[in-house]
Amino acid sequence: MPELQPRYSKEEFAQRGDEIYERDIRPQIDETSNAGKFVAIDIETGAYEIDVDKLTASDRLLARYPEAQIWLRRVGSRYVRRFGLHHRSVRLRVDGPDRRGW
Repeated sequence: MPELQPRYSKEEFAQRGDEIYERDIRPQIDETSNAGKFVAIDIETGAYEIDVDKLTASDRLLARYPEAQIWLRRVGSRYVRRFGLHHRSVRLRVDGPDRRGW
C-alpha cells in the first residue's frame, strides 16, 4: 500500500480535525463511557472511529476510507499525548513496608 501524504498544512489539519470533533462528534458520543479512548477522524469526510487503541481506530477508518487524512483526538482531552512533567497523585503506604521492604 502506498504511503499517504498529508494534503494540508499542520495548522489546517489540526483546525479541521478539532472543528469536526467539537461540532459533529463530541455531541454524539458519551464522553463518560468513552473517556480516554482515541477518536480517529478523517478531516475530509468527517467519518470517524473510536477505540481504546489508536492504531485499531485508524486501521478501521482506513479500511472504510483508504485515502483518509486522519486526525487523532482522545475523548475528554484536546491532546493524544502529553509531553513534559505533569502531576500525578502519590500514595504513601503508612501501614507497613512497601515492596522494597522499607
